Amino acid sequence: MDKKRKLLTIGQFAALHGINKKTLMWYDEVDLFHPARIDPENGYRYYSYYQSAILETILLLRELDVPIDEIRAFMKGRSAASMEQLLRKQIGELERKLTHLQAVRETLTYHCRNMQTLRTMDLSEIRIVRKDAHRLVTVDIDPEMSFEKQVETIVAETKKYQLRRLHDASYGTMIAVESLQKGDFTDYSKLFIEIPFPIRDDGLHIQPAGDYLRAFYQESPENAAACYRKVFDYAAAQELILYGSSYEIILNENVIDRMEDALVQIEIPVKRRD
Repeated sequence: MDKKRKLLTIGQFAALHGINKKTLMWYDEVDLFHPARIDPENGYRYYSYYQSAILETILLLRELDVPIDEIRAFMKGRSAASMEQLLRKQIGELERKLTHLQAVRETLTYHCRNMQTLRTMDLSEIRIVRKDAHRLVTVDIDPEMSFEKQVETIVAETKKYQLRRLHDASYGTMIAVESLQKGDFTDYSKLFIEIPFPIRDDGLHIQPAGDYLRAFYQESPENAAACYRKVFDYAAAQELILYGSSYEIILNENVIDRMEDALVQIEIPVKRRD
């Protein structure tokens, strides 16, 4: 007998597609996918081989989290045009999910790198590191802005750039080098969020590629001042020019309960004197 004409029991058909018999029974109950034949005497369900392509389409759409009602409507009036429309919609959804997963991966890598730094760091060390350019969303702040307002503003920016939550990206504060040279070591001018996925540069702050002086200090105004003075002395000895802004991030915020235990990493772009 031609296998396309042969009827399969519900168990055989379910095994063929790697699903549970109860799934097929439920699809029948919700008017989504029916057996080719139901025995009138014993109520046994039978399926034909040619139904496999239809079921696989349903299973694919369910795997993509398409609602049952939407699949049912599609199945009752499916055509090449409606199939293409549905698939294009799902491709768009997948691309958004992939972008989010890539952002999560970048964030996890960032936090893992910070944990590695914490285990091996020397707070007294100053190093020159090479960095690629990074796209940052910045929010202007001033001494008059309350902490609550800062949080509110940064959360608004997080949503604006389609980050699902603040910790989908790394973030920190910026101090202009001019302020540091005046001894204003807490004159923070901006909050920043690093966007962990490709996005248009319009309106973004570009943290430039190049050499950076990297140093660390334990959170306190006194420690910050001492750290920056050491950075200036190091730069002078190495004939380096500091420019732009210092980018500060807290490395260990995931593993501390008190702000005074925070370890701050600073990175300042530098260039050689001509």
